Amino acid sequence: MSAVISNVTKKFGKTTALSSINLTVDDGQFVAILGPSGCGKTTMLRLLAGFEAPTDGEIKIDGVQVAHPNKTVPPEKRNIGMVFQSFALWPHLKVKEQIRFPLQHHRYTPYELKKRTEERVGDMLDMVGLEGYGDRMPNELSGGQKQRVSIARALAPQPALLLMDEPLSSLDAGLRMELRREIQTIHQAMNTSIVYVTHDQAEALAMADKIVVMKDGRIEQIGTPETIYTNPETAFVAQFVGKANIIEGKWTGTCFKPFNHESVIWTGNDVSVAIKKQGYFPVRPEQFYLRKTGEGLPGKVRNVMFQGKEIHYSIEVKGNMLNVHSDFHTRFQVGEDVVVEVPFTPAYEQVGG
Repeated sequence: MSAVISNVTKKFGKTTALSSINLTVDDGQFVAILGPSGCGKTTMLRLLAGFEAPTDGEIKIDGVQVAHPNKTVPPEKRNIGMVFQSFALWPHLKVKEQIRFPLQHHRYTPYELKKRTEERVGDMLDMVGLEGYGDRMPNELSGGQKQRVSIARALAPQPALLLMDEPLSSLDAGLRMELRREIQTIHQAMNTSIVYVTHDQAEALAMADKIVVMKDGRIEQIGTPETIYTNPETAFVAQFVGKANIIEGKWTGTCFKPFNHESVIWTGNDVSVAIKKQGYFPVRPEQFYLRKTGEGLPGKVRNVMFQGKEIHYSIEVKGNMLNVHSDFHTRFQVGEDVVVEVPFTPAYEQVGG
């Protein structure tokens, strides 16, 4: 199954929620739509599901046009499954009945699955780790168990496209990690195309084959998790995905003077042209080194947070606050003078030296 979004714009009155969106979801691909609240990611999911119609452009699923400004195929006539943030379980149905319902009523359920409905229900319960829970009611389940039921229900009729709207955001940190792994395992086993909406960069990086980073209704960058993280095309992507410090300064070719410092030069062969044009250099917190002395940027420790395997520092440099993550072998105290270095550049150089 493939889904193609072509030049899609969506307006609500005078507000433009999506602007000229182009995206392809290939067969079996796990695509994460990543961005802050209000960026348009859920609107895109609702357009794919058929809950909204585009103001302009079109959407095709398996080569069939399902949405354009004058006509929208409703959700029940699309071969999709949906997992909601709020679980959306029917309170009066047992777990096995939740999963059985789409097998019996989804118009695209393969005939061979309908013939063995009870076996399919059992298979889905096993897949999500809920064997033995079939006769429980939703109010007898934990949050994580409810979301497992929601995932099993969505996948039971074997949809061509599974849409997931921030399905883990209401769960605690431990459950989120556990369900990330389970969703990955389910995707590998079933090879269903997935579009997964999230504001959590860690989720997107951990699970997706392709990440779509959005801001203000537009796509900032599309790429693999590795590409998005290591080669951000815009300052927003660098900051949102890599939590990078956006350092202002002056570029001359591949050489950069951070904060226009006269005696420090960084080299940035991998920094995108767009970021260079803005006069920025992105540096992730873990890429900085802190020294007591050296030829880097002089700064002062303003905040220290112990995080177990590492320490998070806030360092003031020329009136700018930098986030630095360091190991705990060398400790610095609040108020201490330090030097901030970037060791992945060839060297710090004295200008003219």
